[in-house]
Amino acid sequence: MSRIIRTEAGPVLSKAVEYHGFVYTMGVVARDTSGDITAQTEDVLAQIDALLEAHGTDNTRLLQAQIWLKNMSYREAMNQVWVKWLPEGSAPVRACVEATLADPGYLVEIMITACR
Repeated sequence: MSRIIRTEAGPVLSKAVEYHGFVYTMGVVARDTSGDITAQTEDVLAQIDALLEAHGTDNTRLLQAQIWLKNMSYREAMNQVWVKWLPEGSAPVRACVEATLADPGYLVEIMITACR
């Protein structure tokens, strides 16, 4: 039976789960909600970098991204940070939608699937 590796497993969720060389992250939100969409996106992507690194992979190995925005008007600013973060030629498949997030201060939430 294949091993499942859970990172910081809590009662409700794990920050990441690895199975058969695939890494699935939680929906990552900013630690500091006082920042604008640019600051929050930068923080979210830095957290994703750390989760991927903990599982021996990085943003060159992305397969899928799901992005939720508090308001679709943030899409262009979020995309500017996203494009700078992605290595050239490494864009995953992606969905980006407007949604009511768990805390009114959250402007963006991103969930990633990557491989090792």
